Amino acid sequence: MEWEGRQRRWATSVRRGTIALVISRPAAAPHLRDLARLRRVRDRIDREYAQPLDVEALARGVNMSAGHLSREFRLAYGESPYSYLMTRRIERAMALLRRGDQSVTEVCFAVGCSSLGTFSTRFTELVGVPPSTYRRDAKRATEGMPPCVAKQVTRPIRNREAPAPSRT
Repeated sequence: MEWEGRQRRWATSVRRGTIALVISRPAAAPHLRDLARLRRVRDRIDREYAQPLDVEALARGVNMSAGHLSREFRLAYGESPYSYLMTRRIERAMALLRRGDQSVTEVCFAVGCSSLGTFSTRFTELVGVPPSTYRRDAKRATEGMPPCVAKQVTRPIRNREAPAPSRT
């Protein structure tokens, strides 16, 4: 008797179309929603790189846990949200250092880093040379280039792929 009741309820819901709605809904919909939220996080990092941002605050902004955001962001973009933020900061720092009108310390704080040591370490990892050396040499390297070309040519390499500086 109980089995017949279940069959009847299932048959009724099929007639009403609820099963059809569940079946016709694309399986990728939750994934697409997550990608849209991840894009919002990336856009926020691009806009607010100079502000104090942390993964928890970014996750709260898109109603995700910090762990889930970090995992999904890494899957989508190949690096963690923090690494992406630091890469944006280093890119901006490179542009400011090429101008040559600010010290390394001023540039560090202008791009949102609160520790000169962390900034210098991360800069050296991504660019391959310390910020002071980059500031001294970058002006000559991009002299005569339009700024848009200089930005592309001097873009930092992510994930610690910068070649070790030669000690000759």
